Parts: sequence; structure tokens; C-alpha cells
Amino acid sequence: MGCTVIKGAKIINEGKVFKRDLLIENEIIKTIAKDIKVPKSATVINAKGKYMIPGAIDDQVHFREPGLTHKANIATESRAAIAGGITSFIEMPNTVPQATTQELLEDKFEIAKKTSYANYSFMFGGTNDNLEELLKTDPKKVAGIKLFLGSSTGNMLVDNPEVLENIFSSTNMLISVHCEDEQTIRDNFQKALNKYGENIPMAQHPIIRSEEACYLSSSKAIELAKKTGARLHIFHLSTAIETELFRNDIALKDKKITAEVCIHHLTFNSDDYAEKGTYIKWNPAVKTKKDQSALWKALLDDRIDVIATDHAPHTLEEKQNNYTKAPSGGPLVQHAIPAMINFVDQGKITLEKVVEKMCHNPAILFDIEKRGFVKEGYYADLVLIDPEKKWTVTRENILYKCGWSPFEGKQFSSSITHTFVNGNLVYENGEFNDEIKGKRITFNR
Repeated sequence: MGCTVIKGAKIINEGKVFKRDLLIENEIIKTIAKDIKVPKSATVINAKGKYMIPGAIDDQVHFREPGLTHKANIATESRAAIAGGITSFIEMPNTVPQATTQELLEDKFEIAKKTSYANYSFMFGGTNDNLEELLKTDPKKVAGIKLFLGSSTGNMLVDNPEVLENIFSSTNMLISVHCEDEQTIRDNFQKALNKYGENIPMAQHPIIRSEEACYLSSSKAIELAKKTGARLHIFHLSTAIETELFRNDIALKDKKITAEVCIHHLTFNSDDYAEKGTYIKWNPAVKTKKDQSALWKALLDDRIDVIATDHAPHTLEEKQNNYTKAPSGGPLVQHAIPAMINFVDQGKITLEKVVEKMCHNPAILFDIEKRGFVKEGYYADLVLIDPEKKWTVTRENILYKCGWSPFEGKQFSSSITHTFVNGNLVYENGEFNDEIKGKRITFNR
């Protein structure tokens, strides 16, 4: 590999904005300086007027491979991710088969090694009966443990309290959880079924998958983490009351209990069901304006640590079913950073804060080696953004295999023009380098 000099970018890193040149050499950021002399063999990219940020790290995606590849696969969705400025992802275990043994987990790593445009890691899936296998997970090579405490597929619902405590007590690895109380949801669903029959309105979704269901589950998980000393990360907060469970008076590196919010819970609220219907059906549900406002407040005051996507595509045919049959989840990786920059333009958040929550904090929280920052000696996972280049989401420019987006018709104020993965320019103004693949993420543990 040769070297690349990026000239004159406005770099966003660790709360600061500064104009610098940057030299990439052998996958690594070699030099950051005011005026780098260009080596004879170097490729030069003029980044005047553009922002440079670290490649985003998405800590929660569902890329559907193996077993569900009619919806998506690692190649198509990682390709969409790099076009959206996400250079590393952590994928969930609820594929077919589920990644609940070390052998099945490594099968997914092998697929990604051959096909992923972005850097990758995967979660090992806990169940009620695989503790022995779970404890074999290598903390330096695997992102963490994923537990479904609600809304699981197959046998992945961990609902045995004794097993749950054993898992929390037995591993030092980061445990990520989906928190919704299954019995509360079942009871609420039955009430809706009794009232509406099969024609349950979409507006019932946040009532069925209620605030109570979320809080009951997340508060129990936090109580157990405090009791056992486990390292707990709660995915996709969706309610105001849950935000009160988290603290912001200590540094992220010292937190034992952390939280994430997703793009869709920041963007949509229950008023949007009338227009968007099942296209914004997620678990946990998009809830009220009050909940949405509380999530923003907790994000900005650092009770919530990470912004992610929970990218979970389904086909249009599947999503166009009625409420009871339409699956939950939607595609987001291509549009997450542009959506957040729209919020920057609206004054809801700063670009420095977006970088903190989407780039720096996932790297800190998961102890990821040499990624998530624009620093000398770090991997050159970098994104250039043109803040003046507007574009509108259409069917024709959607890259997800499923071919749709909840943002269809939305105009974004900025465009991602270049994405580097491990120093390689893999995306430039709509064109991809299909020869380059990402690397397996490693961890400082």
C-alpha cells in the first residue's frame, strides 16, 4: 500500500475542531500537522471545506447472515454502512443458526472476513442453557455477550432468573441486553387482540410494548448488575423513565453500567405512526414526544453514552403486512450520520457531540484497539463530509438489500464523500472499491 495525504480538512476529534493535513501510511494515521509535505508517491485528496471525522462504530446491527439473507447479508449492509460513514460494526447473534456456540460464532467471522467492506465483530448469544459455551468466549477477539431479556427469536429469551444471575456473576465480558418484560407485553397484546381482533392499529405498538415493560426489565437488569458487579450495557433506550436509571457523574471509562439510544428513537415519535405505519415498527417501540425529549436530554447530559442504529432490515413485502404480522426493525446504517448532521443544523446537538457518541464512546465502552479517534498511531478509519452537499433519499440511491428506508423522501443537508477503512479509500462520491475488505476488530482486555 502507498500513502495518502488528505489536505486541509476540518478535523472533529475529542471535542475540538481544527484544520490540519493528515498522512496515512500502511493502514495507520502517520502524521497530523498543519502543512504536510507530500511524498512523491502519495495520493493527494483535497478536503478543503470538508469535515473529517473518525469512522463511526455501530455497536448494534443485524446484518441477517447466515440464514436470513433474503432480507440482507454482510456484504450488502456493510457496503451501505461505509457509504454512511460507519467503518466498524458489531453484529447481533440472532441469525439462523443463532451464534450460541463458539463454532457458529466463528462461522460468522469467516463470512465477514471474505465479504465485509467494514471492520467487524460479533456478539456471542446467551441462552438459558449455554453458560459453559459462553464462558469460552475470548474477550480480546469478541465484542461481548448479548442477552435477550425480551423480544427474542428462537430459544434466545433468557428468562430463568437463576441462569441470568449465573451469567452476570461468571463473566467479566461486557453484557449487552435487550430489555422488555415479556409477560407484560403478552398481557398487553392480549388486551389489544380482545379489543381489535387481527386489525390492531399501529398506534397500539407503544402501548403493547409499553413504558412499563421496558422499565421493569431494564431496572431488574441494572439491579442484578449492581449485585454481581457485571459490566452491563443496555441497548436502545426508548422511555423517559429509563433515563433516570443512569448516571453522568463519572467518566465513561469508569462506568460499569452504560446505555445506548438509537437513531429512530431520536427521530420519530408516536405521532409518526399515522404516516409511517409499520415502517417505523421497532422493538422497543418508538414512544411519545415526552419520551423522545427525555432521550435527547439524557444523551446531551451524558447519561446515555452511545448513539447506534439497531439496523434490522426486512423486505418490503414483510413490512407491508398488518400490525400483527409485520416484523419489527428497519434499515438505518446508510442514513444515520446524515440524520444526525441534520440535527446539528437544527441546533439540537453539536457535531463534536455526535462524534463523541458515535465514534469515541463505542471505542471506549468496548475497549476497541486503535479505532474511534483521529490520532497518530490509530487505524485510518476516516470519513470526509461535505456540509454543503444536499441530497434526498430515494429508492434509486438506497443501498440496503431490502431496498427501502424509513427516511425515503427525506432531504439531508450534508453528504459523505469519502470513507477510508484501515487506510484504504473504499468509498468515494458513490463509487466503491470492491477489492478491499475490513478487518476483525480486536479489544484491549
